[in-house]
Amino acid sequence: MQGDVGALNEMVRRESAFVDGIVDEAKKVIVGQGAMIERLLIGMMTGGHVLLEGVPGLAKTLTVRTLAQTLTAKFQRIQFTPDLLPADLIGTMIYHQETGEFSTKLGPIFANLVLADEINRAPAKVQSALLEAMQEGQVTIGETTHKLDAPFLVMATQNPVEQEGTYPLPEAQVDRFMLMVRVGYPTREEELLILDRMTGLSLPEAAPVSGVDQILRAREVIEQIYLDDRIKQYIVNLVIATRDPAAFGAGALSDLIQYGASPRATIFLAKAARAHAFLRHRGYVIPEDVKAIGLDVLRHRVIPTYEAEAEDLTSEDLVRRLFELVEVP
Repeated sequence: MQGDVGALNEMVRRESAFVDGIVDEAKKVIVGQGAMIERLLIGMMTGGHVLLEGVPGLAKTLTVRTLAQTLTAKFQRIQFTPDLLPADLIGTMIYHQETGEFSTKLGPIFANLVLADEINRAPAKVQSALLEAMQEGQVTIGETTHKLDAPFLVMATQNPVEQEGTYPLPEAQVDRFMLMVRVGYPTREEELLILDRMTGLSLPEAAPVSGVDQILRAREVIEQIYLDDRIKQYIVNLVIATRDPAAFGAGALSDLIQYGASPRATIFLAKAARAHAFLRHRGYVIPEDVKAIGLDVLRHRVIPTYEAEAEDLTSEDLVRRLFELVEVP
């Protein structure tokens, strides 16, 4: 067994070497935001969609565009607006008067990386069209079903719901995103560096250093990363704790959590932990991988009650408490 893990470790170290090149290239443009870059890479390498939330001006859009530049992948940015229609997203049938025939015009969703910018500014029917494509990996235009490109990944950005002119995503639709990443403000030192870098005559640009093939290959390798039974138990315990906190000695939290995480969270937590280990060039998962990524997997899946909101407790606060309670292997 020891030999198998050693061989796996060596293979992962070899296969994950290209990731450092992507991160280094992205950091030529992006100042700080290392956690956001890492989460976006985890989404790419597991096929899980990522939702970025933060106030305007925190480089959410720039980070996604920069990552796309480092890969030789087809990239599309869709700016969501209140008057956007589903056909603007997935495509439509066009009638040609001269021939009397219809032809299909595919929409911008047919790309490897799709940036859905300000997803919560579009009405529900457009959000549903996008989220259906995310779930099924295909779209239907007229009577024909079209497969989406592989890999297909949606990276959506949204401003906090308190902002005016937004349509909040329903919980069931948010659940389809593997990760929800909260983007914070830069530090004083980072802000000074941003000022220097972004006010020069020529803005920095990232060069392609990897390709779609390497991402698809990384997905195969990540599936082979060793996940011990004790780590599997830990992941399941964390997810069950969101549904039944009393079973883990946290009865007080039962009145604060309205809905816990679904089995989808268990699957995503295991996948994301494996990808986190891959980024660390490791062939096995440790509890720190689960802890590092757990908040991003669970924060949008735990729905607080009115009592929790009255006490100013967010889903994030509740998930942090559960992490403190569940025994680490």
